[in-house]
Amino acid sequence: MAPTHHEDEGPMSEEAQFRVKYGGTKGGLTRGDGEHPEPSEEDVHAKGGLSKEAQERIVEGGRKGGQTRAAQMGREGYQEMGRKGGLATKDKSGEEAAREKGIEIDEAKYKTKSELSDVAK
Repeated sequence: MAPTHHEDEGPMSEEAQFRVKYGGTKGGLTRGDGEHPEPSEEDVHAKGGLSKEAQERIVEGGRKGGQTRAAQMGREGYQEMGRKGGLATKDKSGEEAAREKGIEIDEAKYKTKSELSDVAK
């Protein structure tokens, strides 16, 4: 079987062609197949990992932190910061890209407007 080309990925190996043709998956079974049940809380703690509940608390804390930051900066500040971030590339920061394109970014709009807590000082 000669390698075939797949859209933008280049030639496919015989193994890949077989998987596509017969519906196989790379790496064998998936977690959702019942073969590998979710670990118990005891297993998670014994291995030093975080439980699902702990992971959810961390995510929720991040959301609350983002909401607090948005409240400190205000709508205009968040928009201005997004403009700068949207200009960033792998090679250049948003600030460098804005400077090159002649786009003025008003950093005063997204500097913290409310007083910083003692922890942040």
